[in-house]
Amino acid sequence: MNDERLAQLPPKLQQVVKALGSAPKVLKTEMLLEFAKKMPSLPEGMEAKLEQVHECTTPFFVHAELEGPAVHLFFDAPKEAPTVRAFAGMLAEGLEGESPEAVLSVPEDFYALARLEEVVTPLRLRGLQAVLARIKRQVREALSA
Repeated sequence: MNDERLAQLPPKLQQVVKALGSAPKVLKTEMLLEFAKKMPSLPEGMEAKLEQVHECTTPFFVHAELEGPAVHLFFDAPKEAPTVRAFAGMLAEGLEGESPEAVLSVPEDFYALARLEEVVTPLRLRGLQAVLARIKRQVREALSA
């Protein structure tokens, strides 16, 4: 695992990436299913703030906002879409409550450190990149507001 690239990630996301990256392929799918179960529930009234990530093959929605020095993430995806729910669970676990600077510093291809290409198709990985890009754009917009 590339330690220099790993060091660019916020500590909680580092833990997620290390765990997935060091897991054998057979366990990685199970771990992703666990992350899917960890996707946070959407608070009431948040639906109107969500932005659809059209690059995802499954309807997937995201919203990032700042509260003081912390980024808060909100996601919505169908219950029958475990892959995108896993992405949401990973990003929530790894980035929730982080500083805007920490979120903005995450490389677009951070998932390569977790070796997700072993179990996730390139199309889905592009969707994950698009989700991260939306989060970063929303954080930048919140900073400039």
